[in-house]
Amino acid sequence: MKLFTIGFTKSSAQHFFCRLKKSGATKIIDVRLNNISQLAGFAKRDDPRYFATEICGMEYEHAEALAPTQDILDEYKKHHGDWDVYAKQFNEFMALRHIELLDRDALAGGCLLCSKDKPHHCHRRLVAEYLKGKWLDVEIIHL
Repeated sequence: MKLFTIGFTKSSAQHFFCRLKKSGATKIIDVRLNNISQLAGFAKRDDPRYFATEICGMEYEHAEALAPTQDILDEYKKHHGDWDVYAKQFNEFMALRHIELLDRDALAGGCLLCSKDKPHHCHRRLVAEYLKGKWLDVEIIHL
């Protein structure tokens, strides 16, 4: 099973959607807690659904079940928390939510969308790695 990840910051809409379209992903799975920030540019509110369909011919889903809680997010972002602490808290939270019980077929071929340009310090990587650890046959492809 392939699971893609992508971030939109530091990317033009053209570069973002070209990478996505060429990737082989079948849908965008938005794993942001809040997708309404003005800073999101072409990736805010209902825009990604429209662009995914019109430009890439793929589905779009906002999957808040794969997002951190506001408390976990605030501690890391607003209070300049430690990445390792954030990662541990979020991994524990995913385990409590049992995200591995989500429909595999609904996630197969999907591309986890978040804001960070690189996956290194982004929760979309943590989600992909968590699922790989539970399902074993997941190939993670960071775009």
